[in-house]
Amino acid sequence: MSYADKVFIEMCRDILDNGTSTEGEKVRPHWPDGASAYTIKKFGVVNRYDLSKEFPIMTLRPTALKSATDEMLWIWQQKSNNIHDLHSHIWDEWADEDGSIGKAYGYQMGIKHQYKEGEMDQVDRVIYDLKNNPFSRRIMTNLYNHHDLHEMNLYPCAYSMTFNVTQKKGEDRLTLNAVLNQRSQDVLTANNWNVVQYAVLVHMLAQVCDMNVGELVHVIADAHIYDRHVPMVEELIAREPLPAPIFKLNPEIKDFYAFTRNDVSLENYVTGEQIKDIPVAI
Repeated sequence: MSYADKVFIEMCRDILDNGTSTEGEKVRPHWPDGASAYTIKKFGVVNRYDLSKEFPIMTLRPTALKSATDEMLWIWQQKSNNIHDLHSHIWDEWADEDGSIGKAYGYQMGIKHQYKEGEMDQVDRVIYDLKNNPFSRRIMTNLYNHHDLHEMNLYPCAYSMTFNVTQKKGEDRLTLNAVLNQRSQDVLTANNWNVVQYAVLVHMLAQVCDMNVGELVHVIADAHIYDRHVPMVEELIAREPLPAPIFKLNPEIKDFYAFTRNDVSLENYVTGEQIKDIPVAI
């Protein structure tokens, strides 16, 4: 079975069986009909994926690899905060009439900061350090800028990446590992989506920095299942997991800014049926 399926099933089962409910409490999210969107939640969920062994995409239902990659590149490569630069509609609920989501995500990535090595944004700083200071313990990004929160249409959920380079015994090439920190996650709609897109990011950065891929550690402070999602999750995790597919990344690309969503693909990706009409809390 796909290891990503195993992790997802065990996480969901733990949330449903041992989580705490927010029903009756004051909550911000609501359903389109105006009803409060309550959750069953677990604090401090940590999942580890060894990218050198398997690409962490679920088979219980399909995860759209190219769309997930497109959103990641929208933030990390285009450094955009406008939905018109996306090829999907996942951010439409949070965009204004001009398509902007405010000073969030890609906007923060595009801000240049002064370092002793010169002026760089956060993405360029990561790439610079991976190439020039790979054993630095300071290679990280942070989107949670308190100064700009009031101008963000949604506070960043996946807000920080920390990169750490190791060297395995007997290997000449270095290994790139990463920690994805997330303050909050809607497990049904977003868990594997986020895992997939940041796994792709690690693969891309490893390739352009001439490294091997290592571990992706996903830390979720508030992992939750919405009340209206519970029956869908129960049905999903009762399905039979299938073998993981093979991930392919265009080996010709050596510049991070040259990647497109079409440079990623999967071989032998067989899944269960998609879950349709999932309500999204806003």
